[in-house]
Amino acid sequence: MRTTVNFNSNGTKCVAWLYQPDGDGPFPIIVMAHGLTGTKEMRLDAYAERFSKAGYACLVFDYRYFGGSEGDPRQLLDIKKQHQDWIAAIDYARLLPQVDIHKIVLWGSSLSGGHVLHIASLNPKVAAVISQVPHLSGLVSTLRNSFSKLIILTIHSLYDVARGKLGLTPHYVRAAGTPKQLAFMNAAGEFEKILKIIPEGHSYDNRVTARSAFDLALYSPIQVLSKLSMPFLVQVAENDLTTPAKPAINLCGKISNGTLIKYETGHFEPYVEPMFSTFIEDQLKFLNSKLM
Repeated sequence: MRTTVNFNSNGTKCVAWLYQPDGDGPFPIIVMAHGLTGTKEMRLDAYAERFSKAGYACLVFDYRYFGGSEGDPRQLLDIKKQHQDWIAAIDYARLLPQVDIHKIVLWGSSLSGGHVLHIASLNPKVAAVISQVPHLSGLVSTLRNSFSKLIILTIHSLYDVARGKLGLTPHYVRAAGTPKQLAFMNAAGEFEKILKIIPEGHSYDNRVTARSAFDLALYSPIQVLSKLSMPFLVQVAENDLTTPAKPAINLCGKISNGTLIKYETGHFEPYVEPMFSTFIEDQLKFLNSKLM
C-alpha cells in the first residue's frame, strides 16, 4: 500500500512515499523525515511499514536538495528551508481524503528529531510528536568535537559561504567519516553503523555543504520544549556520540506532557535490530495511548 507522491514546498518539488493501512479510514497520519543527509530509503520504510500495519497512514519525504526531491545545489542543508518542507508536508497530509486531520503526528530522528519539536511548537493542532535520538542543542553537540576539528571545519565553512555569495558551486565535506577524516559525524565506530542502514543498491551521497556547520552549531530546538501543548515522546540513546542525550534528560522529565525514555545504546542502533523493535514498540505504545 505504498505509493510515490510529491508536494510543492515554496516552488520546489519534494518526493514522498505515502503508506495507507487496510480499511477505509479516516486514519491518523505520521509525517516523517530523516536526519542530516539521510533519505527515506535509509530504514524509514521499515518504520512506516510497522506503523501502517498498526493502522497509521505515513507520509515519508525527502527534503529539497536531498534524495528524490528536487532542488539545487545538491546536499545543501538549510534548516529554515527544511522547516518550510515540514510545513508543506503537513499541509499536504491534511488534504489527503483518507486522513483524520485531528490526528496528525510528527516523527523525526536525529536532526529531524529537533525539527519536529520546533515545527510542533508552531502548529498547536499537531496531535503528537515522536522525537528519536534528537539533535536538541547545537552548542552541546558542537563542543563534543575536538578544538582542531572545529577550527578546520570553520575554515571549510567560511570558504563555502564565500563561494555561495559569489554564486559558485558549493564546497563540500563528508557528512560521515572515520575519526581520521574531516566529517560532520566522525565519532569512533559511527561511520560503520551508518553503512548498515544503507540498503543494497542504494546510492548514498555522503556529502554536505560545508556552510551548513554554522546552521547546526546555532540550532537548539530544545528551547521550544516548554512551548509544546501536545503530548510528545523523546527517546534518547545514553551512549550517543552524535547527538548528546544530556540536554533531553535534564529537561524532558520536568514537562508534564512530555515522555522521556532512555536506552543503553548509541545513535544509529535504533534503525536496525535488535533496538529497532524496542524503539518502535515504545513509539506505538505512546501513540496508541494518546490517539487510539
